[in-house]
Amino acid sequence: MNRLWEWLDDRTGYKHLVNEALYEHIPGGSRWRYVWGSTLVFAFVVQMITGTFLWMAYSANSKGAWESVYYIQYEMQGGWILRGLHHFMAQAMIVLLALHFLQVVIDGAYKAPREFNFWTGLILMKIVLGLSLTGYLLPWDQKGYWATKVATTLMGLIPAIGGDLQKVVVGGTDYGHATLTRFFALHAGVLPGLLLVFLGIHLYFFRRAGIHAVGADKRAAAYFWPDQVLKDAVACLAVLAVVMLFVVKGFMFPPQQHVPGVPVEAYFGAELGAPADPANSYAAARPEWYFLFLFQFLKLKTFAGHNEIYGAIIIPGLVMGLLFLMPFIGRWKLGHRFNVALVLGILLGAGSLTFMALREDWSDAGYKAAVADAHVQSLRAVQLAQQGIPDGGAISLMRNDPKTQGPILFARHCGSCHAHQPVEGLLAADPLFAATKPPEPASAPNLYKFGTTEWMTAFLDPHTQMLATADGEAEVAPINSLTFFGGTAHVEGEMAGYVTDTIGDEAEWTPDQIEAVVMALANESGVESPDQLDADQIAAGRVLLQDGNRCAMCHKFHTENDAAYAPDLTGYASRKWLLEFISNPAAEKFYGDNNDRMPSFYIDPHQPLANRIQKRELELIVDWIAADWYEPEAVLESQ
Repeated sequence: MNRLWEWLDDRTGYKHLVNEALYEHIPGGSRWRYVWGSTLVFAFVVQMITGTFLWMAYSANSKGAWESVYYIQYEMQGGWILRGLHHFMAQAMIVLLALHFLQVVIDGAYKAPREFNFWTGLILMKIVLGLSLTGYLLPWDQKGYWATKVATTLMGLIPAIGGDLQKVVVGGTDYGHATLTRFFALHAGVLPGLLLVFLGIHLYFFRRAGIHAVGADKRAAAYFWPDQVLKDAVACLAVLAVVMLFVVKGFMFPPQQHVPGVPVEAYFGAELGAPADPANSYAAARPEWYFLFLFQFLKLKTFAGHNEIYGAIIIPGLVMGLLFLMPFIGRWKLGHRFNVALVLGILLGAGSLTFMALREDWSDAGYKAAVADAHVQSLRAVQLAQQGIPDGGAISLMRNDPKTQGPILFARHCGSCHAHQPVEGLLAADPLFAATKPPEPASAPNLYKFGTTEWMTAFLDPHTQMLATADGEAEVAPINSLTFFGGTAHVEGEMAGYVTDTIGDEAEWTPDQIEAVVMALANESGVESPDQLDADQIAAGRVLLQDGNRCAMCHKFHTENDAAYAPDLTGYASRKWLLEFISNPAAEKFYGDNNDRMPSFYIDPHQPLANRIQKRELELIVDWIAADWYEPEAVLESQ
């Protein structure tokens, strides 16, 4: 065996290389303060290893990026650990960079003859920040997409070349496939290559100048092996342990309620948001915590308007220039103190700005609601992807999901008049029926649970109670409240009078008859499953709806009725009925000349632009109103 080692040494000279690497002279012996450089190298090696394996499963294109990350997180064995390690180790590198930089400055290890060692370290710091920025976009989710878009917009502020530089980085004027491929090339190729080159140069200058030992005259000298190697190994293991705690934090702090249809991997490792959608803005967009200080810095009133260039480019450039001048400033004792104070001031200022940003977000109800909504959307994307991702990609899952798009489209096209939320005493909250913020004031019926027995029971209830009306609160029947006709011209119409006067008279309408009509109409809508309705009551209700002395005096219901002039109740509140009604509420079979302000929502070049709506958008709104969307079996069974 010895002859083999001798032969290897003769051909490779490995013994000399090992001696050079391990038996470096350390004046004053090993120190715990020297471990930060080694932990940084360790973190980078972990990033290289995990990044290489992630690369094997990643697809750098706008249609497949999210899908490939989904596969890594939820399908690939151990993928969530791999991705979590890569994600959190990247953040650990930022912390280790700050600690290493602070230790170098305090110890004066930037002074002659170590200037080039210090400068290459600053370049490495910029490369690491670049890696963090470019990696943020690669999952191609909403969070990464919008946060990176804000960051790259700052490039446009650079005088003369800003616009062209931004186009080069983005791959054109708009974010898309070219943006992702360029960021991936930077993140997985260019920047790691530069980091390896400058790391080699940095280590060369470090070995050439030797360790800058503090208090070396008070302690005996030693070699790098074994004492410092042991300390470095312990520190690296500690870093790995802390990172792993973040990766598996879901084990220690499990969610209070597990979302059915979502694998447990959603709560471990790095979060994967909903697929990036340029059509839907992202109110929760924020840079990662290590860039929050700059985000908050730019929010200061000093940099409002055209002064933004000072906060984004000029001042950070001057600070970086000062850092590069540190070796010259630190030649004097007072200069060294200035350098230490400068670094501490930068770290304190960055920390204060970060805290201010977090505090503002914590006290911002709108932002917290946006974060909560983003989390819901991310879990919804996973729920849908578990059923299979179509050829159109993950974004088509979200864009064709009534639960996701319904409230957005409803707020855009209907929310200026209609509410869609539970009302105490009238419409109880139900997790299967999503709610939106009501308009102020509501001027059209509340469509929450529209088509259900609960909605129609409240609508036909003649009993008065204290409810919100257009004039404030009043003792009225529900039909005359803001929940139904209270904000419309129909509050003085025949239907409102019929409910309060005729249906309110038990000699005309018994409670059983009212319930029968409710059941028959609910059966028409199809919102509730048939086993929730009573067949005998449905039959009785259909008779009442076709009675010429009752409902058929005004309404048509399946049979011909020349006297009908009010909305046709055939298929009332069903998908087909709603699509036709919203498309043209002033049609003869609906409100005709009695239509109260509701525009026709269909594509017509003669219609005002605000009223045009795509057919698919209309279908999504209708399906959302009826809570007709995919839910895992566990949710449906619990309901």
